[in-house]
Amino acid sequence: MDKIMLSHGGGGEEMNSLINDLIFKIFDNEILSSSNDSAILDPLGFTSEDFLKEPKELSGADDKKASKKIAFSTDSFVVTPIFFNGGDIGKIAACGTINDLAMVGAKAKYLSCSLIIEEGLSLSELEQILTSLAITAKQSGANVVCGDTKVVPRGKCDKIFINTSGIGEMIAQPCELKNLRAGAKILLSGDIGRHGAVILASREELSLEGELKSDCKSLAGVVEALFEAGIKPLCMRDATRGGLCAALNEWAKDSGLDIFIKEENIKVSDEVTGVCELFGFEPYELANEGTFVLAVDEKDEQKALEILRKFDANANSIGEILSSDKGRVILQNAYGSKRFLEAPKGELLPRIC
Repeated sequence: MDKIMLSHGGGGEEMNSLINDLIFKIFDNEILSSSNDSAILDPLGFTSEDFLKEPKELSGADDKKASKKIAFSTDSFVVTPIFFNGGDIGKIAACGTINDLAMVGAKAKYLSCSLIIEEGLSLSELEQILTSLAITAKQSGANVVCGDTKVVPRGKCDKIFINTSGIGEMIAQPCELKNLRAGAKILLSGDIGRHGAVILASREELSLEGELKSDCKSLAGVVEALFEAGIKPLCMRDATRGGLCAALNEWAKDSGLDIFIKEENIKVSDEVTGVCELFGFEPYELANEGTFVLAVDEKDEQKALEILRKFDANANSIGEILSSDKGRVILQNAYGSKRFLEAPKGELLPRIC
């Protein structure tokens, strides 16, 4: 394949190949190759190993350095339609970057906002989108502090595209892919597939759209609650493009460890199930914009689950990381049968975020 196809933006196998085999090789560096949701930056030379020390081992100078450690993330948003049940492109632009920072243990502080606007977009629509973005950012303790605006002729853009970048202050030890280890428990913060199903239903003008609401929301609050309770997640990932399936397969591939998941523990609404049956999708592959998966030590499993359920009653413990080293995701159904949950392939559902 010598050209970019829509499948390269779907969050599955083709996108991972594009990122790892081309983009990461061109921009090769240690920070990028760690493949976390955000880059963890160390302007004062404070190493990640220092976060593994017990608090009593950290000197006052170390504490000062820790408070200066930052994370940096960027994302572009091209969702269509730009307004959907549960949000709009402005809300999703704020949530996307805030959530990526939260997934590595950082609290968003500053956002940039760059707009590419198609000629003909109404000022009232633009105002609604930007107000949504601003409110979502402020509710998470962040401010938009810089940006850029470009206007292109009709037909050169789909109403509006938004890029947001974010800088966050690290408030916990980094949650990174390299922390994954055998015996860790896998938790899911809510039910899955709602955002992807809402976008699909809206495009196809299905009546389900009015009954089903996107899960689009900031995850800053629930992540901070975990840290405040003394929970130290090994790794976290918001299950956006490619859904839960893509997130788990990325973990399995990068860690080299097998991940065992119980299907009966994964919550899927009846509406999402109906959309999947109608169009031939799997709920595990549909995008989420306010649901994340996390790995925790066994001793933290129940406490973490209690906190997650204060924010979403559908949160559940769904599996564990095995000691076998083949890098697979194994899904067991309610009858005990097992199959491999493979990384998404093909076009899937483009333009969902």
